[in-house]
Amino acid sequence: MNYSNIQTEDPALYEILKREEQRQKEGIELIASENYVSRAVLEAMGSVLTNKYSEGYPGKRYYGGNAIVDEAENLAIARAKELFGAEHVNVQPLSGSPANLAVYMALLNPGDKVLGFSLDQGGHLSHGHPLNFSGKLYTIIPYFLHKEDEVIDMDEVEAIAVREKPKMILAGFSAYSRSLDWQRFRAIADKVGAFLFADIAHIAGLIAGKQLENPVPICDVVSTTTHKTLRGPRGAMIMCKEQFAAAINKTVFPGVQGGPHDHITAAKAVAYGEALKPEFQDYAKQVIKNAQALAAALQQKGYRIVSGGTENHLMLVDSFGSKGITGKEAETALDKAGISINKNMIPYDPRKPLDPSGIRIGTPALTTRGCREADMQAVADLMDEALASRTDETRLAAIKEKVKTFSLRFPVPGIE
Repeated sequence: MNYSNIQTEDPALYEILKREEQRQKEGIELIASENYVSRAVLEAMGSVLTNKYSEGYPGKRYYGGNAIVDEAENLAIARAKELFGAEHVNVQPLSGSPANLAVYMALLNPGDKVLGFSLDQGGHLSHGHPLNFSGKLYTIIPYFLHKEDEVIDMDEVEAIAVREKPKMILAGFSAYSRSLDWQRFRAIADKVGAFLFADIAHIAGLIAGKQLENPVPICDVVSTTTHKTLRGPRGAMIMCKEQFAAAINKTVFPGVQGGPHDHITAAKAVAYGEALKPEFQDYAKQVIKNAQALAAALQQKGYRIVSGGTENHLMLVDSFGSKGITGKEAETALDKAGISINKNMIPYDPRKPLDPSGIRIGTPALTTRGCREADMQAVADLMDEALASRTDETRLAAIKEKVKTFSLRFPVPGIE
């Protein structure tokens, strides 16, 4: 992607793009929801399919000229089915929250009860936050972590479900470092007659890479984004049992969306094809190894990892409890040192969401660049040094040069 035409036609934007390239090449990316796509995925996103409008579904479009677009969408669907063992797949959702909205609308009526993982414990906005559509339109019953070990208390989940009789149980997270017990969720849902909906946005790549249990055969409906650990374009998809296919399709279009983004659908097809290759399993395995190595290295430096470790790609670090550093302070200091993370609440956090006690970090992006377990020690050293120097601008600038030296050893896909 040399942007030669942008350089000629729009020098201002070209300069912005080149500076972002530089930032990505020279920095350490630890935001758990971010990754780097392949050059092939980038090319698909920039393809001529962006010129087409294709409301509807393959073979049932509202515009002409879609025979070739149909082939691209069918290819993405077929690959997704193979990757996850899904009975039905809709690859049109534009992002994770719209995908989740479509699931809610397909299965529920406004006001219905939903049992979902509380946001301040590790859930997602679309799992019931009062400012989100989910919290505004549905009656959300939260479930929580066990205070002692900071792991989901499945006995409590069952007790709440039996008491509240929700119409849907939602299993998924945006900041939880342990595996989910899909079979137990299924048993609870069956016990109370609820739909079981899994949001695997964060761990889809680890599931596709056969490192975590696949919930698609277990749950009624599963949504996921297609970036994060799946390493595709920014988008989403919904997988479900065949009995829910018509309802899901109808709520995606025309329920919540118009025309799909065909260039993104093509990029999804590319990413699914990449994930079907044996080497993607090696990648997924290494993501988890790196996360566990980074967690251990930080623990050795005195940082408390929520729940004591990780079984996936991410971890929450109790920076305030460990070192007296708030999440906001940590995010700012690390950013100045060229290390990207995000502040994050920890379970039962006494602080406010905009300046919480913790930070969330993950290893998908660094693993894509080729980092391995030994490199995680260097990352932990740089993080610790930056946090210890958080009030020293000169020192942070010097650490940023160390970060640059480290990062340039590992090329970013798609950036020359």
